[in-house]
Amino acid sequence: MGEQPIYSTRAHVFQIDPNTKKNWVPTSKHAVTVSYFYDSTRNVYRIISLDGSKAIINSTITPNMTFTKTSQKFGQWADSRANTVYGLGFSSEHHLSKFAEKFQEFKEAARLAKEKSQEKMELTSTPSQESAGGDIQSPLTPESINGTDDERTTPEVTQNSEPRAEPTQNALPFAHSSAIGKHWEAELATLKGNNAKLTAALLESTANVKQWKQQLAAYQEEAERLHKRVTELECVSSQASAVHTHKTELNQTIQELEATLKKKEEEIEKLRQEIDNARELQAQRDSLTQKLQEVEVRNKDLEGQLSDLEQRLEKSQNEQEAFRNNLKTLLEILDGKIFELTELRDNLAKLIECS
Repeated sequence: MGEQPIYSTRAHVFQIDPNTKKNWVPTSKHAVTVSYFYDSTRNVYRIISLDGSKAIINSTITPNMTFTKTSQKFGQWADSRANTVYGLGFSSEHHLSKFAEKFQEFKEAARLAKEKSQEKMELTSTPSQESAGGDIQSPLTPESINGTDDERTTPEVTQNSEPRAEPTQNALPFAHSSAIGKHWEAELATLKGNNAKLTAALLESTANVKQWKQQLAAYQEEAERLHKRVTELECVSSQASAVHTHKTELNQTIQELEATLKKKEEEIEKLRQEIDNARELQAQRDSLTQKLQEVEVRNKDLEGQLSDLEQRLEKSQNEQEAFRNNLKTLLEILDGKIFELTELRDNLAKLIECS
């Protein structure tokens, strides 16, 4: 019949920090479904929890495990096969007690299944042991096949522990080895089937993500309906105890929904602020771009004016240079005329003196 869920609840999942072995590390952002599964083919009980498409708990229950309540809403157990300690935080003490009862129940069932399986395999292996001349073999149980902490039995160890039989006595050990091989093949087929089921479950969980998002909007309406329900239940005085318990659970559910809603509103507000900031930055960038363009245009105009002034200055300098040259020439001519007039005056003075 394969592996089927037999009990489910919701809780926050934690694992012990592998470095410090003291602090708890959350493996889920919110409460997720934690389920007990029973594999009727292998007589194995497991605790499985998925966060989206990721398996955050995959723990096989063995008789030597213990579930410990560390507070009113928190419990833990150690899984030496996974080399970790799992912790679950529940919304109420009632849910924690119910989970602990189921853990103890399935742990006892696993112990009984292990004992029955060992007895059955011991009876099955007795003829083979006698025909092999007193060979000692460990019974094959689901726990030994999977490799539990109490016992880890492999075909290689069993073969190494068998004494060498005479050629005339090899038929029955070979038949027993063939039966073991068939058993391993059956176990492999079962594991493949379970792997296919888990893959299908993961795909189904992925497909349900959109549905969960749609349910988030419906949670607000559910919260209002729960508020009204709480008011109605408070009016029923004959069921005060049940109403109080139910009210506590509903209030916790409402608080979780309100906290989730508050988170979403904060995220939306942050996004709005980021959008406003982005718009302001865009406006500033556009304004600066426009100013830069205006400055570039003005710069080009100034460059044109500067070039025109340089040309006019150069022309003026050339004209001044030409004027200086002409003035210099005139001065030279004037000096010559003045010199000639001076000589003429001196000659005239001499002539006057002589006469």
